[in-house]
Amino acid sequence: MARNTVWHDDYWLLLMQIYLRKPVGVKPLYSREMVDLGLELHIAPQALMAKMQQIARLDTPRIERIWRTYSGKPRKLERAASLLRSMNGFGAADEFYDGVEVQETFEKEFRPLVPTAHGAQPEKLEERLTPVMLILILNLYFQLTPATMVSNTPEVQQTARMLKLTPDEVVQVLDTYQACDPYLNRGMMMLSPLLLHCQQVWQRFGNHEPTELEGYAEQLREYFK
Repeated sequence: MARNTVWHDDYWLLLMQIYLRKPVGVKPLYSREMVDLGLELHIAPQALMAKMQQIARLDTPRIERIWRTYSGKPRKLERAASLLRSMNGFGAADEFYDGVEVQETFEKEFRPLVPTAHGAQPEKLEERLTPVMLILILNLYFQLTPATMVSNTPEVQQTARMLKLTPDEVVQVLDTYQACDPYLNRGMMMLSPLLLHCQQVWQRFGNHEPTELEGYAEQLREYFK
């Protein structure tokens, strides 16, 4: 069976911890701390953002009580959050949900690529990439021309630093996107473990307005800061 996402009042403690970290306030949607909490709870960052905005507004008496109890006492909040995580299901999620099919959505975007059937073993680069990283490199692809998709291009080097890749690895992905680009018609020239992954990202975003992809990429960059 599939496990539906359920919000529990105890989760306010975990979200408030993030809210109170300096600078205090609502954090960017795809900041690493928001995404990591979403992965932990199987709750999408958008849903966490809506809850965090409720904290900012002190929307309910329940939130007001939690705020009065913990907002000025970070050690007390840390102890309460640690106790919550020590309970069943936290820190041992694989055991807690053993035999239960978890319906994942956004989580897959931030996890390593699932190796394809191409080749006997997955390349090391394939194991290090995530769909989110491929989305950011696709955004870079549309800012360059084939002639500038080389390791000494400043934009390539900047993206490599952000993603903790080498410029040559970023170029490898860019080259794979060239095989996906219908205007270049190079699809038959490449057989790479990355090809299927890049094709999937291209199908999702390749025909969108560039500004739409750029806006999404700008949000995703927060995760790598």
